[in-house]
Amino acid sequence: MKNKFILSACFFSLFIFSFNIIKSNNVEKEVISMNLNEETKNEFEEVLQNLFDTRNEAILKKDDTILKKLYEIDKNPGLWAYEHEVNKMKYLENWSSKQGVNFTNIDTKIKMRSVNEKEENLYEIICATSTKYSYCYEGQEDTINYSKIGTNHYLNIKKVDDSYVIVKEWYEDPFADSLNLENIKSEDIKSFILSQEKKEINLTDEQQKAIEYAHRYCGVSDEEEYEFKFNKDYKNFNPDGGDCANFASQIMFESGRFKKNSIWNYEDRNGTKAWVNAQGFKNYILNSQRGSLIAKGSYNEVYKQAYNLKPGDFVAYEKNGRITHVSTITGSDSKGYPLVTCHNTDRLLVPWDLGWSDNSIKFHLISVHY
Repeated sequence: MKNKFILSACFFSLFIFSFNIIKSNNVEKEVISMNLNEETKNEFEEVLQNLFDTRNEAILKKDDTILKKLYEIDKNPGLWAYEHEVNKMKYLENWSSKQGVNFTNIDTKIKMRSVNEKEENLYEIICATSTKYSYCYEGQEDTINYSKIGTNHYLNIKKVDDSYVIVKEWYEDPFADSLNLENIKSEDIKSFILSQEKKEINLTDEQQKAIEYAHRYCGVSDEEEYEFKFNKDYKNFNPDGGDCANFASQIMFESGRFKKNSIWNYEDRNGTKAWVNAQGFKNYILNSQRGSLIAKGSYNEVYKQAYNLKPGDFVAYEKNGRITHVSTITGSDSKGYPLVTCHNTDRLLVPWDLGWSDNSIKFHLISVHY
C-alpha cells in the first residue's frame, strides 16, 4: 500500500503540473492544442474515443469484464486504474438504484491537449473530456434527463498489436468521495423521490441571468462556442487549490443582483477569501444575510428539504468539519430533483448529491435572497 500511495502521488504531481498549464487560461489552452500535428491529433482522438466509449458501454451494461481488455492489468498502475473504474461503475449502479433511475446513454467528447511518444508504441496523453449522462426515472421512460461532467486526464497508453491499452491514468474523479461503496440503497428514499413532481418556478430576471451565466461558463457548456472554456475575464483558481467558490461568486455577481464590497470582492485577478474560498464564501453569504440556511446534515437528514432549493441557491459540502466545495442550483430534473452547476470538477445540471455519497459528508443547503 505504501508503494502504491507513493507511485500514485507521483502521477498526481505530474498531472497537476500539466493540469495547471492547460487550465490556467483560455490562451494557453489554445496554444497547446495548436501544437499538435493535425494527423496525430485525429489519430489519438479516435483512439481515446474508442477507449472512453468502451468504458461508457461497461457502465451502461454493468459489466466489468468489458473493462478488462482496456487495461494492462498484469502491472500495478494499469490494475489500479482498472479497479478504480470498476468501483466507479458500481457506485453509479448503487446511486441510480437509490434514485430510481436508469442511465440510458453516456457520451464522451474529447479535447486533445498534448501527445508525447515516451518510447516506441508508448504514448503520454493529456486531454479534457465532457461526458453527458442521460437518464430516465422509473415510470418516466420517455422523459430523458441529462447531466454533463468535465474531467482532465493524464494517461499512458501502449499499442499492442492493432489496439491500445491503458498503462496508467490519473484524473480528478468527480465520484471520488463515493467510491468506498457504502450502501446508499433505500426503498424509502427511492419511493419519496419517485413520488415527486417537477414544479414550475417563476424566476426573477437576476436568477435567469445567473443561470445563463453558469451554463455558459461552467466548462462543459451546451454552447459549442464556450465548451471547454471558463470566462477569461476572471482568473482560474484551480492551480491555487480550487475554483468552485470563485465560480459561485461570479454567478451571483453576474446576475446583477449583488454588488461587490470590501469583504466579498474580486479585482486585479485576485479575490477576497469570501469570494474564492468555499468556507469563506458560505460563511459570508450567511453572515451578510444574502442567504439563509435551509437545512444542514447528512443526505438522509436533508434530502427531503433539498426540494426547497431554487435556481441561484447553492449547496455547500462539508468534509472533516470544513466546507470544501460549493455548487450552484441551476435547474431541476423531471422529478423536481435539484441540479447543480459548478467548477471542480466541471458540472452542468448534475444531481446535487451525485458523487458525494459518503456518510461522513454533511450538506449545507443555502437559499440565496435574489
